[in-house]
Amino acid sequence: MAKLTQSGIERRLATLTEWTQTGDAIQRTYDFADFVHAMEFVKRVADQAEAVQHHPDILIRWNKVTCTLSTHDAKGLTAKDFDSAKAFDDLYGGG
Repeated sequence: MAKLTQSGIERRLATLTEWTQTGDAIQRTYDFADFVHAMEFVKRVADQAEAVQHHPDILIRWNKVTCTLSTHDAKGLTAKDFDSAKAFDDLYGGG
């Protein structure tokens, strides 16, 4: 998969307003009522990531889950990262 240009990244980020670019990755933190709800979300993210074979870095802090996406093979961001970000947002649905 081809690495996106910076303008391509910015166009895609405009549709994912909660995500930010951090170097060669995009990142978002999701908030939950408690640890159990956060972990339920992580399980849904894991199932989605396994289904498409594109896995995020995940940081869990009690009721917060931070997902970071980058396509390591491309050494940067690709459409796969933005597709996964959209899928994670759909799984979140507001917490």
